[in-house]
Amino acid sequence: MNVRGFLLSISVAFAFSASAQNNSNVIDEVVWVVGDEAILRSDVENVRMEALRQGQRWDGDPYCVIPEQLAVQKLFLTQAAIDSVEVGDSEVFQQVDADIQGMIMDVGSREKLEEYMGKNIAQIREQMFESYKNRMIVEDVQLGLVRDIKVTPAQVRRYFKGLPEDSIPFVPTKVECQIITREPKIPQEEIDRVKNTLRDYTERINSGSAQFSTLALMYSEDKLSAQAGGELGFAGRASYVPEFANVAFNLTDPKAVSKIVETEFGFHIIQLIEKRGDMVNCRHILLKPRVTTEALQQSINDLDSISAEIARGLYTFDECVSFVSYDKDTRNNYGLLYDKDQRISKFEMKDLPAEVARAVAGLKVGEISKPFIMVDSKGREVVAIVKLKSRTNGHRATMVDDYQELQDVVISKLREEKIENWIREKQKTTYIHINEEWKNCEFKYPGWIK
Repeated sequence: MNVRGFLLSISVAFAFSASAQNNSNVIDEVVWVVGDEAILRSDVENVRMEALRQGQRWDGDPYCVIPEQLAVQKLFLTQAAIDSVEVGDSEVFQQVDADIQGMIMDVGSREKLEEYMGKNIAQIREQMFESYKNRMIVEDVQLGLVRDIKVTPAQVRRYFKGLPEDSIPFVPTKVECQIITREPKIPQEEIDRVKNTLRDYTERINSGSAQFSTLALMYSEDKLSAQAGGELGFAGRASYVPEFANVAFNLTDPKAVSKIVETEFGFHIIQLIEKRGDMVNCRHILLKPRVTTEALQQSINDLDSISAEIARGLYTFDECVSFVSYDKDTRNNYGLLYDKDQRISKFEMKDLPAEVARAVAGLKVGEISKPFIMVDSKGREVVAIVKLKSRTNGHRATMVDDYQELQDVVISKLREEKIENWIREKQKTTYIHINEEWKNCEFKYPGWIK
């Protein structure tokens, strides 16, 4: 387990620490001191127990590995204090809230999570804050250490020269796809039905005959937040689409229910829970108009006709994207599927939407699929056709075809070495004390014992 991965497990484990202490008969004591920071026996035990609950295994004796990794964290936190490295509370709470939502999904409901943790969501949130903040500070320090590491093609070539073939990275089959999507027309009567349903919910909430959170749990089509009674957690304005944010951030009365809000996801009603600086926590109920079989079939027929016109040479696929496809994310990119975060357009089949992967699987380069129904990134049913633009079969990486992959391997190696060397140097100038019974270990970094 690397340092970065370990820090996440530490953060999650510390969130469970109070519950573990309540059920533990271990007499607590300071077992390590790193600089001005103490590591307690209970700290080690909490991480160990949570790792067992999550099915994690340690590479060695956990009573050696865990305190050493906690000590590594202390070294980075000490450096952060020297360098005045800080992270904003709103950024920390955003990550905490996202992970709490994930925990709720894992255990099944908000109530089950509270029962398991032995505290309410607000207490869980506050308890997770400090450990998550520490993790994010450590990551910032690490990033500062490795940010300027760069390599040249000559360095990459030297690194891989002479390596056995089975040590050279294997690049899986990757494809580039273009897509045209059509959104089936929603009848006005279906939109009216959804709005009337939301108005009914609003009346029931305002009259006191139902709780917003109960209706969200029962009826909201945002399944993730529904399990938390529609609660979305603290987030900034940029986390939401503009139509939703404009309403959510203008709410002032926690008892009030917003007007109906239409976004690309469907129709919402929103209720304020709490504002904190530039962050807001609210709950919502989402309903999506249903697509009729007839509307889906009409979209299939439309795309069949478009495919036929492309086949006859009347239009190119690229031309059709600009005036046919409704998806704004791909329409201005000639339909090319593109990951903005990773800045890649070539995908492994497993990373494509399942429906797209099935449609592409049997195509030759340049061929266009039959129309198919898929659920888009907004959770709506659409009809699509895809064109296989390119396919690169799986192979051992080469400098000519896969320089980026090879460069990433070398940079990752150099970053790891930089951080490990920094830890060894930091050990030399930091006060470290380990209780005698905790010294009998084969540490990754021997400099703990001087």
